[in-house]
Amino acid sequence: MVETKTSSHLDVLTQKNLLIFTGALGLLFIGGIIIFGLNVLLMGAVSYAVALVVEHAFSKVRKRPLDKAWFVTPMVFTLLMPPTSPWWLVLIGSFFGVFFGKAVFGGTGKYIFNPAAVGVLFLMISFPNEMLTQWLNPQTGDIITRTPILDLKLNLFNYKFTDLLIGNVPGAVGETISAAIIVLGLVLIALKIIDWRIPLTFVVTVFVATFVGGLIDADSFYAAHYAIFTGGLLFSAFFVATDPVAAPVKPWGRVVFGIGLGLLTVIIRHYSAFYEGVIFAVIIMNATSGLIDNWRQPKEVESEQKEVEA
Repeated sequence: MVETKTSSHLDVLTQKNLLIFTGALGLLFIGGIIIFGLNVLLMGAVSYAVALVVEHAFSKVRKRPLDKAWFVTPMVFTLLMPPTSPWWLVLIGSFFGVFFGKAVFGGTGKYIFNPAAVGVLFLMISFPNEMLTQWLNPQTGDIITRTPILDLKLNLFNYKFTDLLIGNVPGAVGETISAAIIVLGLVLIALKIIDWRIPLTFVVTVFVATFVGGLIDADSFYAAHYAIFTGGLLFSAFFVATDPVAAPVKPWGRVVFGIGLGLLTVIIRHYSAFYEGVIFAVIIMNATSGLIDNWRQPKEVESEQKEVEA
């Protein structure tokens, strides 16, 4: 029997697990405030306020209780944003993500795309200057136009690997502290709050594809280990791509999903006008998760036919 998602699909996560997941996000949020300053706190407040208003309005219209997982999306969205983001940009993106990415589909358990990724992608396309060229360098306090991943693409990279681990580099609010992301991600896996298959296959695919690409075309591909520790790969692998609603249900489907994420990320990073491909990859693969879940191998179909005939 083919597994499908239902309106209660998020029930695989208990309220306790949701709180633990959000707590992990909260630690990265606090880290973002320490590294990038109080504007991050304002961003979080605006994102949460907008999400709460939209979620509350929809709960009233549909005469249903407030979504128990409403507080996850605004936190993920904030962590995906540049720390220099003005309040109005956060307001627009949070509204778009929660309204068009989640509420119009019926709320938690029914949406197709990760709502936070929807909001960020909309802003990247609509406000590229604010989203892609204004970054805070925590080492100097200056606003700069490049992040480490763009520096890699332009052969201008001059950061220490330890800087990537402790977050002493420009980047989105929640994506720079690589060491903390890995530790928190592994804790969530150990507690079985997220599935290990997606982050593992996602990260390994990016590493292998970048490494092989470097052997074929050294001028176009940078070092594979830097591909893992720059940009939003690690954060998205653990906290965005693992969204149980927008990802496949079947274990093997999640492996396929992770591989697809990795390949698309590498292709977009190296061959498109955008230097970061993670968000695009997430949205594209979210669109295919239903297809992956319902793709049945001949042996599965034959087995079910025999059961029916019996």
